[in-house]
Amino acid sequence: MRMLLIGPPGAGKGTQAERVAEAYQIQTISTGDIFRANVAQKTKLGLQVKEYLDRGAYVPDELTNAMVLERLAEDDVASGFLLDGFPRTLPQVHTLDRCLTELGNELDVVVQMVVEPEEVVRRLLKRAADQGRSDDTEDVIRHRLAVYQEQTHPLVEVYAERGILVSVDAKGSMEDVTQRIFDALDGAVIGAE
Repeated sequence: MRMLLIGPPGAGKGTQAERVAEAYQIQTISTGDIFRANVAQKTKLGLQVKEYLDRGAYVPDELTNAMVLERLAEDDVASGFLLDGFPRTLPQVHTLDRCLTELGNELDVVVQMVVEPEEVVRRLLKRAADQGRSDDTEDVIRHRLAVYQEQTHPLVEVYAERGILVSVDAKGSMEDVTQRIFDALDGAVIGAE
């Protein structure tokens, strides 16, 4: 299965990506993990990425595309993958489409994780306190939500038009949200057969 998790920052995509990828025995490709690893290692890319993350801005497409497309060409994702954090913009959708076409693949399903903005702010402020993340101040969180609404939310319409979008309520316990995702994926797979 080839899938994408989409939703605002703080929707729980990273946590759910791990659970879903394990259940379906596919690789997770997380731009956030790739970015954070580069920041922690203070690579040239990491220093560039940190400036964007600290402002709550999206990392430019050219930096993101190169990393993700390289990862999609690796052998361990040939049988399936779960994208978390890519694509985030309409140009990235087109880049992903071209890459998957070249690899003879396409996305099977896009899971939209739906959560209210004030819940996102609450979650991310708690995460900031727990993990000491410099990119989780209230101003930055609200800016990231605005950027998400402007640049990423339009992807929902694109994937809905393609008939591969399923929406899941991302509020509640991790276990409840995971079960909702599995139920939505079962329905999507059954609907595709």
